Amino acid sequence: MMSQSARYFVPDPSRWPIYGSAALLSMASGAALWMNGASWGRFVLIAGLCILFYMLFGWFGAVVRESEGGKYNRQVDTSFRWGMSWFIFSEVMFFAAFFSALFYMRVLSVPWLGDLEHKLIWPDFTAQWPTAGPGLAEKFTPMGAWGIPALNTLLLLSSGVTVTWAHWGMLKNNRLQLIIGLIMTIALGATFLGFQAYEYGHAYSELNLKLSTGAYGATFFLLTGFHGFHVTIGAIMLTVILLRCVAGHFSAEHHFGFEGVAWYWHFVDVVWLLLFILVYWL
Repeated sequence: MMSQSARYFVPDPSRWPIYGSAALLSMASGAALWMNGASWGRFVLIAGLCILFYMLFGWFGAVVRESEGGKYNRQVDTSFRWGMSWFIFSEVMFFAAFFSALFYMRVLSVPWLGDLEHKLIWPDFTAQWPTAGPGLAEKFTPMGAWGIPALNTLLLLSSGVTVTWAHWGMLKNNRLQLIIGLIMTIALGATFLGFQAYEYGHAYSELNLKLSTGAYGATFFLLTGFHGFHVTIGAIMLTVILLRCVAGHFSAEHHFGFEGVAWYWHFVDVVWLLLFILVYWL
């Protein structure tokens, strides 16, 4: 149980940040070498990934042992909440930058490129969204909202309900409800990713919609792709939390590890709603 000592817990000096720095250096160097023709660069990249996974397991394991050992009091819990809040705020700003780029293209740059002055340069360009932009003659079909995107919206909204239901189980010390709710949430998230992979295949093979398809293709794949990456990370974190719950970790009074991941998952849900409206629907 969480200690209520007035003293703030200060962990012992840790070697894990050094491993993390070595992993990032190896990954960046290996990727740069590989992309510039050095075939052995991929081995440096793989080595960096291995160091990264070793660091993640070691560092997270140390934090779990400290938490379950009762070393974190309410003051530490508050600092964790502030830390997670600022992390999610940084993610909000990350997506805000991409949504701002979409707004700039649709509302400002496309009408500007289609005005009378620019008609002399691109006489065949129609200033109407969606568009690849002037000078790109390759045809494509935009992704419709009703179909897989609408189904994925239902899946993610449902997953927000199931993770909240799991949280209620945690607060009631109902371990079965907690575990079932987490399993349902992970399954819904995995189904979402499966449908998104199918949607990408459909876009490439049947709609001729690619990352290289000008303004629309770039914004579509950047926004949906980065969101899919965040769903993947969230599903991995939920899986770790599920394994910890099965192992008997957390209690009604001490479960910020679960709560922080739930916050992140709700953030992913809200971002998808904006994506569905601004990218698919409008």
